[in-house]
Amino acid sequence: MANNILVITDNTEDAQSLQDALCKASDGPFKLEWKRTLAESIERIAQNDVAAILVDLTLPDSDGIETFDRLFAASPETPIMTLCADDNEALAVEMVEYGSQGYLLRGHFKNHLVPQGLRNMIQRKAVEETLLQEKARAEIVLNSISDAVICTDVSGIVDYLNIAAENITGWSAAQAIGQPIAGIFKVIDSNTRLPIHNTVKLVMQKDEPMGLPNNTLLIRQDGSEASIEDSASPIHDLSGNLAGAVIVFHDVSETKAMSMKMTHLAHHDFLTNLPNRVLLNDRIAQAIANAKRNGTKLALLFLDLDNFKNINDSLGHATGDMLLKSVANRLVGCVRDCDTVSRQGGDEFVILLTESKDENNASLTAEKIITAMTLPHLLSRREFHITPSIGISIYPSDGLNAGNLIKNADTAMYHAKDKGRNNYQFFRRQMNTRAVERQFIESSLRQALERNEFVLYYQPKLSLRSGVITGAEALLRWKHP
Repeated sequence: MANNILVITDNTEDAQSLQDALCKASDGPFKLEWKRTLAESIERIAQNDVAAILVDLTLPDSDGIETFDRLFAASPETPIMTLCADDNEALAVEMVEYGSQGYLLRGHFKNHLVPQGLRNMIQRKAVEETLLQEKARAEIVLNSISDAVICTDVSGIVDYLNIAAENITGWSAAQAIGQPIAGIFKVIDSNTRLPIHNTVKLVMQKDEPMGLPNNTLLIRQDGSEASIEDSASPIHDLSGNLAGAVIVFHDVSETKAMSMKMTHLAHHDFLTNLPNRVLLNDRIAQAIANAKRNGTKLALLFLDLDNFKNINDSLGHATGDMLLKSVANRLVGCVRDCDTVSRQGGDEFVILLTESKDENNASLTAEKIITAMTLPHLLSRREFHITPSIGISIYPSDGLNAGNLIKNADTAMYHAKDKGRNNYQFFRRQMNTRAVERQFIESSLRQALERNEFVLYYQPKLSLRSGVITGAEALLRWKHP
């Protein structure tokens, strides 16, 4: 298919010479159209099928740079080559700097290089158009993705940011381009708060892709921080030489926050926000390891609220929940930061006292808790009074693992209830005998009730976990026929 070439000149001889030189050229084919004025030419250009323009800047209706400006405005994508006399070559050179693709000197139109140059000009422009389209397409793609992209040259100077990078870093492309990457992409270690080595510099030194640690924080332009995950890769030119680097990263602040929240929920009581059984067992295991290594002791306090069920049943679970939160706050205020207050469920709490030299530390903490609990709890403008029963076990004498220490502290807590409540008791081996008896009686009574048998049982000084028999009470039930 022939390329349409528009020749714009008022010189008939020049138009004819170009016609002769181009229409039969082997580098073609070319189809020439001749216009004498700029106005006619602009009207022709509007059809959008002109491959190139050859123009004499001196026309009946226009002259000099104005001619070039109006042609370029009418069709900026069409390559323009100027025609000039030998004495006007300076203007032609100026037009090349201004945007012209080249110039032809009058008297040399029939040179065999003219068609070749014209063909190269058209092909070069086509390649430029293709590259511009690909660049525009790449720009759209890069601005459509959620990952941030920053590119640098081989000196580490920023030469591109996509929209996501602008949003995450706080730097606009206009501000960042031309700046060193270290000033735009500032990253620190979230644990040590120390700067992390310049990724771009390392990538170009090693000439291989690499990523940042998972604990990387990006310092935005305004000084705020964002947790990011990123990777950086070298960029090579067509010859395989290093030409720069690209950093691809994304903000994982929300993901990390959600992960931390889920981890927290999995290890903390939903009502009081205290550590739950899972976290307590882990901390007890760590405390036992430290105590074993250092030759120290630790204490476990198992606490149950006296008569809490009466408050919860008579005033409702909402009031009971508020009371549990108030109790939790009091307990936290009674221990050191290195200790752990945990809610086991219901009205039961377990307190881990680390690095206890002897039983005296546990006694002092228990007394402190009992004293703190004597103060009323003000909830919804009402005062509530609650007392604790506390059982204490000591590592290593009362158990070598979390399960045994908690079980024995629980046993001691029921012994404290037998002693009249609102006190604390240390675990003693003989308490296990009472615990076995209590479990047997409780199990027997439950089975008898399920069979609807007549039961009369009396034993002073016995408190059952279920509350079926308390103190000197008796249970009487008649089996119906």
